[in-house]
Amino acid sequence: MTKKILGIAVGILALIYAVVFVVSGRAVFSISNPFQTNTVLQHKKPSELKIGVSLSTLNNPFFISIKQGVTETAKKSGSKVQVYDGQNSTNKQSNDVEDLIQKKVDVLIINPVDSSAITPEVKSANEAGIPVITIDRSSDGGKVLSLVASDSKEGGKMAADFMIKTLGEKAKIAELQGTPGASATRERGAGFDNTAKGHLDIVTKQTANFDRTEGLNTAENIAQAHPDIKGLFSQNDEMALGAVQALKSNPDIVIVGFDGSVDGINAVKKGQMAATVAQKPKEMGKLAVQAAYKYFKGEKVSSQIKSPLELIVADKYK
Repeated sequence: MTKKILGIAVGILALIYAVVFVVSGRAVFSISNPFQTNTVLQHKKPSELKIGVSLSTLNNPFFISIKQGVTETAKKSGSKVQVYDGQNSTNKQSNDVEDLIQKKVDVLIINPVDSSAITPEVKSANEAGIPVITIDRSSDGGKVLSLVASDSKEGGKMAADFMIKTLGEKAKIAELQGTPGASATRERGAGFDNTAKGHLDIVTKQTANFDRTEGLNTAENIAQAHPDIKGLFSQNDEMALGAVQALKSNPDIVIVGFDGSVDGINAVKKGQMAATVAQKPKEMGKLAVQAAYKYFKGEKVSSQIKSPLELIVADKYK
């Protein structure tokens, strides 16, 4: 009799949980509850969605373009958007994302400052039943619905192939690296370094955190320590533009950037940079919002959404 009563009680409790689960459209079980297996999706129209966005920085034209892609696409469909600037601080970004979770946004679009540091917040969103879409850089942990990004390894390879062709075998070059821990830093570097190995002599690799001012200062130091370099690969255009300023007295140094920002492309057109591996950041923002719309329609969303790349080259190197 006792076992029968206990069984009935467990059944009633499970039914109550199920009703709340389906009605809310959110996960009611957390990591502390071992009975959770999946989330029941509540279909929503674009005009009903609240989109939370956390970008690594808005002090960079590339990420401003991503923001424009997100906000313009959302505005056309009547979605509400709240955008936070992480200011290249992992602590600030973590607080921003937690705030968005507390505000119960329907979906999070995150461009991580650091792919490892953002993991706890991605897991928090998972527990809250909020889907996470990442842009340009992934998260090392937690469940991400989709990563919208260019193929960073392929872009690094494109840059290396261009420098090998332009400078010749065994040319001495330097490399400006992005923010340590960011997946874009790892992947662009891997694509470039693996292709350059045995063909280019990379005399130094130094971090400038994807920042123009740091790129300027670091490139100045590199030029003093290695005055015989023939080229410099920068893992983004902002650092490359800093290097342009630092290396004004050495106009023959071949500078290659990555991103295809407005300033970067203009520098290529003027011959200040030899080339840039161009992404389409505004398109990336648009694709992220469209992925959210597909998800809330109940349609399948690819785990990786590729944004196209193009090598833009200065006239003198064509």
